Amino acid sequence: MNSLLLMIAVAIAIRSFAAARLDRWNLGAPVVMVAAGVVIGLVNESSIAIALNTEAMLYVAEIVLAVLLFVDATEVRGGRLWGSSPGLVARVLLIAMPISLVAAMLLGWLLFPGLPWPVLLLLAGVVVPIDFAPAERVVRDRGLPSRVRSVLNVESGYNDGIISPLFLFALILAGDRTQQRTPLDALGTVLPFALKALVVGVLFGAGLALLLTAAHRARWLTEQSGRVAVLLVPLLTYTATVAIDGNGFVASFVCGVTFRYVHRLAKARQIHRSPAGRDLVRAGALDEDFRLLEDFTSLLTMTLWFVVGVSAVLAFSAGLPWQVALFCFAAITVVRIIPVHLSLAGSALTHRERLQVGILGPRGTTSVVFGLLAFNRLPEGPVADTILLITVTLVLGSVVLHGIGAGPTVKWLTPRARVTTTSSSP
Repeated sequence: MNSLLLMIAVAIAIRSFAAARLDRWNLGAPVVMVAAGVVIGLVNESSIAIALNTEAMLYVAEIVLAVLLFVDATEVRGGRLWGSSPGLVARVLLIAMPISLVAAMLLGWLLFPGLPWPVLLLLAGVVVPIDFAPAERVVRDRGLPSRVRSVLNVESGYNDGIISPLFLFALILAGDRTQQRTPLDALGTVLPFALKALVVGVLFGAGLALLLTAAHRARWLTEQSGRVAVLLVPLLTYTATVAIDGNGFVASFVCGVTFRYVHRLAKARQIHRSPAGRDLVRAGALDEDFRLLEDFTSLLTMTLWFVVGVSAVLAFSAGLPWQVALFCFAAITVVRIIPVHLSLAGSALTHRERLQVGILGPRGTTSVVFGLLAFNRLPEGPVADTILLITVTLVLGSVVLHGIGAGPTVKWLTPRARVTTTSSSP
């Protein structure tokens, strides 16, 4: 494990030293870190399985997911479900996403007839949530219509938080070594966990946001301590919720939504009520608090991409069955495109814009963490190995399609006039 951590640190350092140059070559962090992981995995192939299937890796994956859920919730503008396009995101989350989950399960049943339905639900939970870690430029590309970018941004912030309770429920039923397995026992475990998580998430999110604002107003915080305080919010929320037998993932997500809302509301009040508050906003002190959290999240995601590369060596050591390849290809294309297109029918979006929302749905850190959790918590054997293989294949395919191919895809999906106007603007 120590040697693996050393290799990760070296790979991140090299990527950091050359980040600007690599970005100009369209080689983002996911591509570079996956390639580094593959190289290291080929050199140290015998220790890969031991490193991945450990309690330490399980805890790391859980903490990463908790932080990512919090960050996703706080990065959604204003913490709103609707974004700048009322109703569009609700259609994608409440109509398209359930249809995609069912479609993924049906496809898995056809291609992997020996897998029980809880495992099929697990697979659907891994392959359906979108995440823009492999293709961050997509939601910033001014060549795309603003409402398309808004839908994608808000959807990616909320879908993992919505799916995580369902994923954990399926994990219990599929044979989680730490939980009971019957459906009634699973419901009896998940529902109280979720209720506790809602309460803790709201209390911690609101309470810590108010404390942060009050400390800023009283001038008790330094720039560094403010950043550290925000970084600790998801960690405190997750660990406190787990300590009372709650769902730490749901709590982290709810805390992020609440924290962002209360934080922005308090900032708005400071602007109107006090000169000190206006000075803080002008200085950017309140927004500066999120910088360390953003950097820490970037470090975590780069680590996960390295793990994907290392896992690929293990997963592909016995070859790539055509069923897995077909399942993953369908998951990142038709399983998303068709439900999204149907759910947005009759909306303000044009046919081309609905197609853009459907195609531009990369799979990233959420899928990786869900896959690693399933691989570590399920008993060793064909089921766990299949989930790891599907996770790696899906994410690598998304890196190629939505990462390296993001630029050409956006140009292909965008009218020529819009692309020309965008490229000519300063």
